Amino acid sequence: MRWKGLIAGLVMVGGMVPVMGAQESASGPMLLVLAKHDEMLSLVDPGTLKVVAKVPTGGNPHEVIASADGRTAWVTNYGNGSLHSIRVIDLMGRRVEKVIELGPIWGPHGLAFADGKVWFTAEREKLIGRIDPATEGVDWLMGTGQTGTHMLWVAKDASEIVTVNVGSGTMNLFTRNPVGTLQKAGGPPSKAGATTMHGDDPAPVPDWEQRIVKVGGLPEGFDVIPDAEGHAQTVWVANAKEGTVSVIDFATGQVTATIEAGVPTANRLKFTPDHRMALISREKSGELTFVDVASRKVLKRVMIGTGAAGVLVAPDGKRAYVSCSPDNDVVVVDLASMQVVGKIEAGMEPDGLAWAGR
Repeated sequence: MRWKGLIAGLVMVGGMVPVMGAQESASGPMLLVLAKHDEMLSLVDPGTLKVVAKVPTGGNPHEVIASADGRTAWVTNYGNGSLHSIRVIDLMGRRVEKVIELGPIWGPHGLAFADGKVWFTAEREKLIGRIDPATEGVDWLMGTGQTGTHMLWVAKDASEIVTVNVGSGTMNLFTRNPVGTLQKAGGPPSKAGATTMHGDDPAPVPDWEQRIVKVGGLPEGFDVIPDAEGHAQTVWVANAKEGTVSVIDFATGQVTATIEAGVPTANRLKFTPDHRMALISREKSGELTFVDVASRKVLKRVMIGTGAAGVLVAPDGKRAYVSCSPDNDVVVVDLASMQVVGKIEAGMEPDGLAWAGR
């Protein structure tokens, strides 16, 4: 297969890059903050809002994700499509453990951790990839066929994937087909969703059903409301061009509503853990908008800076963290009062955020 040779050719570059700052062992959960200009990952104590360590990330880092146990992080080196590597960071030792060179896969951006694997988008190549942490190499790729595949969501069991495609103004809804009758590679094509074996490898490789949903202009920030088992039910995506939010029913692949949220230049959209409220950041205005999910009405608008990007809600739902890239800080928002209660100085041009540990 075309991808098989490509994946086999991806190079892993080893080496330990020393941490800058404190070297004490990790204790408790950490907030991870990427600073694009500084090319650094800051480890922040969420209790004190202080940076306890910094790790260099390489060129133009945009997104970061942590493993379920909080011991490892992965950072995409994006470069607006001009770079092609992912950093593996040891959060316990606070150092770069590996650099995964993606070769011809340019523009890695969005990240997710699900089913024990790391999933990423490659914007320039219009595809989704997967990294096996055990080998620290890419073991799977799938094309989206859409322009600007930017952010993604993956179900806990990796049976569903959602991506937003900024340039095409679309969402991809992927559902993994159940394992069917095995066919040897080189046999009849799997036009009806059959499962294929690679040569003598007994592991079946199921294919995927893809649905493309047209939304508004320049969609970027989105989030998913799952069911009790972690499967997608509803998708909300913010359309930066019109300032609206498209609501998508995952089961039917249809836009069921368009919310006039008044969020032009929207950058990120995130639900609270109870899915009762959505937070939307605006890149050009620095406004954070709170939307009630049940009524789909705007609850409040808060000016938090001159430009807002990454949004992360703490697992306990009490606080949100918003990167204000032009202001070089991360704003801390109390979700009960919907007010700013603190700021974190974590480097110049903060953007991607993640939570490490429980």
